Amino acid sequence: MTLIGGLVFALVCVFGSYLLSGGSLEPLIEAMPYEMLTIGGAAIGTFVMANSMHDVKHTLAGFGKVMKGAVYKKADYVELLSLLYFFVRLASTKGSMALEPHIEKPGESPAFKKFPKLLKNHHISDMICDYLRMVGMNADDPNQIEDLMGRELKKTLHEELHSAHAMQTMADGLPALGIVAAVLGVVKTMSHINEPPAVLGAMIGGALVGTFLGILLAYGVAAPIAARLKGVVEEESKFVEVVRAVIVAHLHGNAPAVSVETGRKMAPNQHMPSFQELEQATQALQI
Repeated sequence: MTLIGGLVFALVCVFGSYLLSGGSLEPLIEAMPYEMLTIGGAAIGTFVMANSMHDVKHTLAGFGKVMKGAVYKKADYVELLSLLYFFVRLASTKGSMALEPHIEKPGESPAFKKFPKLLKNHHISDMICDYLRMVGMNADDPNQIEDLMGRELKKTLHEELHSAHAMQTMADGLPALGIVAAVLGVVKTMSHINEPPAVLGAMIGGALVGTFLGILLAYGVAAPIAARLKGVVEEESKFVEVVRAVIVAHLHGNAPAVSVETGRKMAPNQHMPSFQELEQATQALQI
């Protein structure tokens, strides 16, 4: 909602100041459809040229993230830390092999069934199962696991950020595409050089609309969307960082409560549960 509110406020200020200073919307309305076709069509075409269909679809899906924001809230972090607490406590008391029934068939695991939202999140559930499975296979060197998880998370973050980078690249090109539209308008004007000054002025004004739209769309629409998408992706990446922090802390030999406390510190401050909230959740955990 903040995205729409900010966009509306920006447009009201831009066009409102133009009208208050004595400007007329008539030349803008007359020229805008053709200029938008030129700039928008060129922007979409170059975007498709520069990206695979997978990346195009990924970017379109990213607009949902821009509108809704990060999907993980405080309650999600509490659930994730509670689930991880159960697993590291089970491994500490009964050994890593006790995790096998939960990680081999997570859909049948009482622990995962306790947190259906995490079970449906295949990226998170698969990551937890994969690395706990490796721990059960004696891959219990904390430095090795931390390095491996770090490389995987870096790869995943890089792929998720591609949509934001693609949007930013398009934003960087929009002013130039606006100039292309303006130049075409000037070419059309020069072909009517024998017309009266009033007609030529209107045609030049229409051409300048292209430059105006290119700059406005770049810095007033596309660039803010790219920045917002980047922020959402980076915020959501903290959720998987919690998994890494807890598992690595467990492999270092820390107590279950200390391991989940290490993970709690990785949550974004605005969504990080307090020590007391997490303690109450883990104490009330019955599986």
